[in-house]
Amino acid sequence: VLNRRTVSKYLSMSEAEYEEFLIKQTNREKKLLPFEDFVRQRLEEFRNTPAAQMHDWLKENHPDFPVVSQKTVFNFVSWVRKKHQLPVVKTERQFQQLEETPYGKQAQVDFGEYNMRTTTGTRVKVFFFTIVLSRSRFKYVWFTDRYFTSELAIEAHEKAFEYIGGIPDEIVYDQDKVFVVSENGGDIILTNAFRGYTRAQCFDLYFCRKADPQSKGKVENVVKYVKQNFLYNRTYHNIETLNDEVLGWLGRTANSLPHGTTQKEPWAEFTIERSFLKPYNAHVGPVTTNATYTVRKDNVISYKGNFYSLPLGTYKGKETLVAVRVEDDAFLVITDALGEEQICRHKIPVGRGNKVANTDHKRDKSAAIGEMIAEVAALFEHPEKAREWLEMIKADKPRYIRDQLIMIRQAALQTASAYLNKAMEYCLSHKICSAADFKSILASTEQFPKKETKIVRLNPLSGEIPDKANIQPQKSSIEDFEQILKKS
Repeated sequence: VLNRRTVSKYLSMSEAEYEEFLIKQTNREKKLLPFEDFVRQRLEEFRNTPAAQMHDWLKENHPDFPVVSQKTVFNFVSWVRKKHQLPVVKTERQFQQLEETPYGKQAQVDFGEYNMRTTTGTRVKVFFFTIVLSRSRFKYVWFTDRYFTSELAIEAHEKAFEYIGGIPDEIVYDQDKVFVVSENGGDIILTNAFRGYTRAQCFDLYFCRKADPQSKGKVENVVKYVKQNFLYNRTYHNIETLNDEVLGWLGRTANSLPHGTTQKEPWAEFTIERSFLKPYNAHVGPVTTNATYTVRKDNVISYKGNFYSLPLGTYKGKETLVAVRVEDDAFLVITDALGEEQICRHKIPVGRGNKVANTDHKRDKSAAIGEMIAEVAALFEHPEKAREWLEMIKADKPRYIRDQLIMIRQAALQTASAYLNKAMEYCLSHKICSAADFKSILASTEQFPKKETKIVRLNPLSGEIPDKANIQPQKSSIEDFEQILKKS
């Protein structure tokens, strides 16, 4: 499409002027031609360099580079690519078909949402949970009109296990926020509710890496299948009717027609797989959750308009989370993201905008790292082995070695030396480089005798000891570590 002014300009030219104009256009010298060799060399070395980055390189390496638009650079880079035959090399991810998983071994779970038309012509959004058994391709779908939470996802699991009549050994998930608090560098932190549920129902978890839907392709196809085969052009009446309708669809279509890959009916395969599933018992335990909050760079959290301090070193990156709960409507208890280990406790002030700080929230800087390692190693029966183990921790967690040493020292001062040395040797032989795991090993031993601590009881002026004085602190759960030991 030409601008009307351009057309007017061409019409005003004589034939000779127009021919001269065309010759100039054909032989027009490129403004960036002096930089052709530089661009060509970079493209030969780095074939996929975008024009925007090439523009920056030109300005960086050539102070005399003229001021031109990004479009000019883009056109010039494209011209160099075409002239010297340097096209962009597309890198495609390679896939390989996997062998079928054993019966009862695995299931895959995912969520979906869809806008449905109601009987009045309006639109309503519905959300659905779907699970598919990896071997038989037997499916289950459950709809809700609410956004999924951990509690709602647990309810969906219960309905699915009841429908299937058993539980697979392993379930594959996305890193969805209804399940996962933080990726934590591979050590996935689950929400409290879902973590408790998986322990109760005893199935293993496998979480795909972020932005990697191909690793659970079976259920991704099921979500698409539900949208295109069941929901498309279906009228919404209410959520109960929709769940009744989807059960009918599962029975006559989704689980009855031969699967496109296996060429087998999911229902026929399920009759074989059902005997390999673990028995299902309804989950009746309470679902409790602690609210999680993000730790700020200055090691504080914001809770209902007030700021509460945390020990130095608590902040370990943008995804550092802690859980909080209120006790007796007067104290804010801050724990780790799992709600197991108490970090600190603050009195809740009146009003908003307060900064509540604990003067003890300062890192121990009284000794250099080397001196601290020697000091902690001396607490063990075999200091040489202990030092070797502590050096392993230092190499594995150099940024947090001081915090690790402080935790180990605190545990060592409260533990009998025989059990302390046994736990250390276990960590050394199994290359366990974590103070938290070391404490869990100590706690997992029933004969865990602590050094006797003298408790001085003060008689209050009233003559009566309040009940709160006898409250015992909560202990960290050791179920995680026990499960690890059983598997190893």
